Amino acid sequence: MNYTAPADLLTDRVILVTGSAHGIGAAVAKACANHGAVVILLDKDIPALEHVYDDIVKKGAATPAIYPLDLKGANIPDYDTLATTIADNFGRLDGLIHCAASLGQIAPVEHQDPQMWLETMHINLTAPYLLTRACLPLMQKHDQTSIIFTSDGYKDKAYWSSYGISKAGIESLSKQLADELENNGLVRVNCIDPGKVATHLFTQAFPAIDPSSITTPENIVASYLYLMGNDSLATNGQIIPAQ
Repeated sequence: MNYTAPADLLTDRVILVTGSAHGIGAAVAKACANHGAVVILLDKDIPALEHVYDDIVKKGAATPAIYPLDLKGANIPDYDTLATTIADNFGRLDGLIHCAASLGQIAPVEHQDPQMWLETMHINLTAPYLLTRACLPLMQKHDQTSIIFTSDGYKDKAYWSSYGISKAGIESLSKQLADELENNGLVRVNCIDPGKVATHLFTQAFPAIDPSSITTPENIVASYLYLMGNDSLATNGQIIPAQ
């Protein structure tokens, strides 16, 4: 996306980013912070979250918050507690960006490990639903709020199994939610397909490809900034390619 975000695009906004310890999530969290947002960093990898936290503070951005949570083991009350904690500490939530993902197992359906299938579906689809459901009441208290899901172009390819199915489900969830919320004019919902990005997940899926030959997470954050800021107020229910 050919978009240059104004420096103050997200000033005074509170934005929750999942999967923010590594890869796209970390790059998006830092970009949001650098454009004025107070970022809530959510991931299970606490040392990596602390590193992202330090990077944001060193840049002179607003002090972020760390919320450790393992999406694989979290239950329904955990998401409700998270939403309550955000409300108690910040009083608002202007943005929710879903970047957390698990690759699971790339193999023919008949050879899939059922337990891994369930875990991958939970992390990639059920957890984003539960988190979004818990946060929606808080987000609907203010206008111009935005939810961004992250998809993948490999959702309907052979052997991508639960990862692919979960990403197809994310796109459907995004469109369904956008349609439901369109009339209230408060929350817009969109989905981003990052394309090929040099992340740990991509290296897991394509170990033979040199990661230096593809783009970095920092080079695709413009799409997330665009959908999180006021320049995209008329954009709802879309799947945006980042490249």
